[in-house]
Amino acid sequence: MSLCLNGQIDQIAGDWLIVPVCEQDDWRKPLVTLDQATGGLIGRLTNDDFTPKLGMALALRGVSGAAVRRLVLVGLGQEESLTPGGADRALRSAFRGITDRPDQHVAVWLGAVSPDRQALLAEAAATAAVVGSMGQDLYRTERVRYPLGRLDFAATDLGESTTKAIEQGTILGESINLTRELVNRSPQEVTPVGFTRRAEQVAAELGLTIQVFDQPRLEAERMRSLLAVARGSVEPPRMVVLEYRGGAADQAPLALVGKGVTFDSGGLSLKPTDGMLTMKCDMAGAATVLGAMSAIARLRLPVNVVALMGLVENMPSGSAFKLGEILTARNGVTIEVLNTDAEGRLVLADVLSYAVDSGVSRIIDLATLTGACVVALGEDVTGAFTNDQDWCNELVAAAKSAGEDLWQLPMFDLYDDLIKGEVGDIKNTGGRWGGAITAAKFLERFVGETPWVHLDIAGPSFASSARAYRDAGATGCMVKTLVEVARRSAHAG
Repeated sequence: MSLCLNGQIDQIAGDWLIVPVCEQDDWRKPLVTLDQATGGLIGRLTNDDFTPKLGMALALRGVSGAAVRRLVLVGLGQEESLTPGGADRALRSAFRGITDRPDQHVAVWLGAVSPDRQALLAEAAATAAVVGSMGQDLYRTERVRYPLGRLDFAATDLGESTTKAIEQGTILGESINLTRELVNRSPQEVTPVGFTRRAEQVAAELGLTIQVFDQPRLEAERMRSLLAVARGSVEPPRMVVLEYRGGAADQAPLALVGKGVTFDSGGLSLKPTDGMLTMKCDMAGAATVLGAMSAIARLRLPVNVVALMGLVENMPSGSAFKLGEILTARNGVTIEVLNTDAEGRLVLADVLSYAVDSGVSRIIDLATLTGACVVALGEDVTGAFTNDQDWCNELVAAAKSAGEDLWQLPMFDLYDDLIKGEVGDIKNTGGRWGGAITAAKFLERFVGETPWVHLDIAGPSFASSARAYRDAGATGCMVKTLVEVARRSAHAG
């Protein structure tokens, strides 16, 4: 439950009061009422105790004189420099620090920022509350983190835009958590069929149109590249197509395409144990697309969006696809298999081809595609690749607005030579150098002239270790960016 309250800071009740504060000459000034009520508690704090630099936090227990007994001061840095990403991380840290008990009543004071910043802060706080209170507790007998029992937002004057921002932030947080949960779940649960069941559940709840392509349908659609990857597993492949129709009937939809390798052993090019430990996360692209579709539908954005998720398991067996095979993809391109661990691009090839033939306006694909992208950009930044600079510019702007880190890499023609086939049209790997780019150049062969951006989320989709603002494991990165792209597409239309 969540309420919006108008009142003085010292009158706000709950188990905890989170107080975001901006860095300025006298950061205590907006908290004068609280300082007076608590007998000068805020004024007695020194710079050694707390400064409102971005991400700094101080928990104060046993507070007397105010309606609440525990406070968390959260630094936001300079107000004019505050971004959605910065606010989100600072507030997630605060919520992660206080959600170790069930059913807590938490309030967030929004009165320490100017009115034109309240909506930004409120949306970030709502998202942070939902995401920060969900940990890696899916299989633990004793939880580490608990959802809130009640979350309030308060200031002396809350406007309508702030109330709307809270609703949007809550939906974003829940959609991010849907993605995180799917990626964090065990691979014996999230098989291609298991993922499909969850997508069917989401579609039924939100009134989305859904098509499920089983093996006979995939064969009828000539998706031989995708089917080759699935051959070594006892788990049957699927492609899920979800449609949200919020725009005009004649508006060609935006396509979101997700790689859904529900477990990647590497196939016959078998990964070592350490490389396989986190390969349940290789369906993060598909999970991100499903999370974004959930948010787009719940926000009722006036835009048409279609989501296409290619779902397979890549396993070694006597029926697994082999090195040296020549695959013929849906669009007729022949592919020389040099490494069965370069399988994600083989799945996406057919799904992208299907998206193009269905008449979509623009495409974004998301995939945990290459370790090379992690080498290039680290674990926290998504790589972007495109055949249309204007479309990529829109996506980069949306990511910046959403507070997610994205960096474009080049797509020079010279990289095409690295994947040129010896006996087929193209090879499924271009060798060691420029691996993230050659993978993107491979995908480019299947999008034709349709404006397309490929997002390699191999680094940021699954965190190898916890930080103050996040748990280890699935992050739900790029859900917010995809929703922001859809929102901007709706306004542009």
